[in-house]
Amino acid sequence: MKLLILGGTGFVSGMLAEQAVREGREVWTVTRGLRSRRTDVHALTADRHSVPELKAALAGLRFDAAVDCICRSAEDALTDLEVLPAVTDRVVVISTDSVYHPAYKKVPQNEDGIYLTGDGYGADKRRMEEAFLTAETTVRWTVFRPGHIFGEGSLAGCFPEETRSRAIPGRIRAGEPMRLVGDGSYLLQPVYVRDLNDAILDCIPRPAAENRIFCIGGPDVVTNHRYYELLAELLGCPVRFESVPEEGYLAAHPEYSGHLCHRVYDLSALREAGIRVPQTSLRTGLRRQLQALGELPETEVPG
Repeated sequence: MKLLILGGTGFVSGMLAEQAVREGREVWTVTRGLRSRRTDVHALTADRHSVPELKAALAGLRFDAAVDCICRSAEDALTDLEVLPAVTDRVVVISTDSVYHPAYKKVPQNEDGIYLTGDGYGADKRRMEEAFLTAETTVRWTVFRPGHIFGEGSLAGCFPEETRSRAIPGRIRAGEPMRLVGDGSYLLQPVYVRDLNDAILDCIPRPAAENRIFCIGGPDVVTNHRYYELLAELLGCPVRFESVPEEGYLAAHPEYSGHLCHRVYDLSALREAGIRVPQTSLRTGLRRQLQALGELPETEVPG
């Protein structure tokens, strides 16, 4: 299989390139060339926001599928829909669970919901999805909506005030409190990055996955409080907490609207389509993440 990845040096896209190569696929990546390039892929340079640049970079090539890891807006989707049909008829796109309006989310949330509008990351991603939903195109597309993605290549942390920071493991060891908005009781269903990418690659040949959106999450549902407890257990030390008042927090930090709510998803559509469902436990994935960060030895793990 010849696979095109829009992205290729980021957290998810870099791991996707690695997994695809390991499974025997021939991989091309499109980046702006600002980060170190992999030596096991065909690296193309273009600004994915520029239709002329993207067309020029892909001229004369043909792929079995393309995965857009960095499609963030309706404009990005329209670029895909203009450029990619000339090089492939199968496209997979990564969206986000932040498309849902947090005040109206269900537990568990299925693919139908009330969505954010206006400005911001979640609303932009929803408009991206709508561009695919309303497009008249020969491309067969699939969109995934992951929540919190974790694993090797990413930093620890999943909640406002304590999110994706290199310092978190050291702070836990030092006895510094993890500051959680409210009491840390919001539910979370993290997905391990390799499981997400397995599902992406697995959906490509499946007709039941075409022209559909899927929620995706891991096998474990935990509170935000429990997430940090698990980190501490793996690090072999206790963890302290400090509560940040929730009242007024969202008004002051609207960028966290997708976090101050339950993030639990119904995966029945994923199963019915025959797509590989994530199986890696949160504990196992966090252990691998901490090992990759140099916070744990490769073979010996506390707790």
